[in-house]
Amino acid sequence: MSDAILAIHVTPRARRDEIVGALGESIRVKLRAPPVDDKANDALIKLLADYLEINRAQIEIIRGKRARQKWVRVRGARAEKIAALKK
Repeated sequence: MSDAILAIHVTPRARRDEIVGALGESIRVKLRAPPVDDKANDALIKLLADYLEINRAQIEIIRGKRARQKWVRVRGARAEKIAALKK
């Protein structure tokens, strides 16, 4: 288990929720949720938690709560899963 800080570029109002892959130093994520009332942030946390197979409480947006570019702290995820996100 490891902790990591991930740079994530979010595209809200997409056709489906998906982790697209690397975009420079960031991970590109598409979300169906609109960027209103933290719906996109909540959808991002749920998508990452499901992918990394961890509890939502182990994921925290530490920067960019109102921006497309976000920094997310992930605690207790398997290193292989985090590495796979960055590909």
